[in-house]
Amino acid sequence: MSAPDNHSDNHAADPVDAVVPMMPIVLPLVGGVLMFLLAFIAVSMA
Repeated sequence: MSAPDNHSDNHAADPVDAVVPMMPIVLPLVGGVLMFLLAFIAVSMA
């Protein structure tokens, strides 16, 4: 039997590894946008 071809070229990098370094910036921004949207919905329904 032949060994499987495991070409670990960096062309298909894990998308999670690409996003993790940006988390300290992305997470507060998304949280702020989500809070703004929820407050806008609450005010518009009141």
